[in-house]
Formats: sequence, structure tokens, C-alpha cells
Amino acid sequence: MNALIVLAAILFLLMTLIGGKKGARSFWALFFNFGVLIITVIIMNDPAIDSIILTLIACTVISCINLFYINEVNSKTKTAFLSTIITTVILLLFIVIVTKNAMIQGFGEEEMEELSIFSVYIGVDFVKIGASVIIMSTIGAITDAAIAISSPMREIYYHNPSISRKELFTSGLSIGKDILGTSTNTLFFAFFGGYLALLIWFKDLSYSVGDIVNSKIFSAEMITILCAGIGVTLVIPITSGITAYFLVKTKNKSETVK
Repeated sequence: MNALIVLAAILFLLMTLIGGKKGARSFWALFFNFGVLIITVIIMNDPAIDSIILTLIACTVISCINLFYINEVNSKTKTAFLSTIITTVILLLFIVIVTKNAMIQGFGEEEMEELSIFSVYIGVDFVKIGASVIIMSTIGAITDAAIAISSPMREIYYHNPSISRKELFTSGLSIGKDILGTSTNTLFFAFFGGYLALLIWFKDLSYSVGDIVNSKIFSAEMITILCAGIGVTLVIPITSGITAYFLVKTKNKSETVK
């Protein structure tokens, strides 16, 4: 516990010194998001609650915290928020279909030994739970990509207010191309870092490559990574288009009023 407190204090100090007030808000946002996840898990235990709808609500709240609380309410956070919600809805419909057909819901063979003393008949739809887990795992990457595109696009527009909507949209796509590779690689290595012990266990159990690929745990994590990559890719043109539309539309309205 002492190590956790020391590390948290160091993180808070560094974020405050380097990021100022915004850095401090980013630190507290971690706890707010954690609280949202805990509340979501508790409510999700109620069979009467639809996990998909609950996930959308939780993702909306998380997006509000990450965008409006940290970066305040402005044009870049509004467009990033709208882009995040649109991308999440599109991705969620896709994830539900993939989860159901890939049969990755529930627990894998490697997990059942520890869970054998418990009953898994808890009255919830594991397909929806699996879809909720994947979308919760991707919301952070989608929000990060959205704000990483809308923020520089706003700066480009303010420094060059005569830029056309098409040129601004193209600039947003160029920015998105630069962050696309790093974002997907971050998701990929986050999996291998978190599940390195599992991969070593697979080796000790003499799993073949086919056994590993067809393992429910491995397949579920890889599908999560791929879905997150799809979400990050989709949010790039969506954010670029929405940001370019609203910025140029605002300029045209100002010129009309004059």
C-alpha cells in the first residue's frame, strides 16, 4: 500500500508540475473514470439492466470526464466528443456481431480451474458482457485519437482562417495518419505486456501455435486489440469531417452576420 501511495504522489506531482491545472485534473480524472467503471460493474450484475445500454451510458460519462473535465468545454472537445460517440455506436454494433459469432464470451479453459467452485449461472447475457468489455477497453483509445486530431485542426484553422473545408479535412487526415500507427502499436504491446505471464504459461503447457490462436483468452484479447484498432481508424475521418464542418460553418455564419 505504501508503494501505491508513493507512486501516486510522484505521478500527481509530475503531472501538476508539467501540466499545471490541466495535469492535476488529468490525475483526478483517473479516479473518476475508475469510479465510473466500478459503478458500471455493480449495476451490470442486475439481470434487468441491459449491458449494452449501460455500456453506452458509461462510455458517454467517461468521454465527458476525459474531454470536458480535463480540457474544458470548447470547440475541440465538443467535436471530439461527438466523434467519439458516433464511432462508439458504430463499433458497438460491429462488436456485438463479432462477439456472438466468435464465441469468445464467458471463460476459457485456463480460467475454469480457479472458478470451478463458483456458479457461472448468474443470470446475465455473456455475449453482451463480452461486447461491453471490448468497448470499454477501446473507449480510451478512441477518445485519445479524437482529441489528438480535433485539437491541432483547431490550431490550423485559427492560424489560417481562410483555409477551405476540404483542405482542413485533408489536414485532419494527415494528422490521423501520423497517430494511427503509434495508437495501434500501443494497444498491441499493452496486451502482450499485461498477458506476458499467460504466454509463458502457454509455453510451459506445450501449447502449439494453433492451440494458442484458438484459445478463448488469446482470441478475446486479440479481437479486443483489432476492434480498438478499427475504432481508432474510424474515428480519424469522422473527427476530421466533423471538425472541418463545424469550424468552417462557424466562420461562414460570422461572415454572414457581418
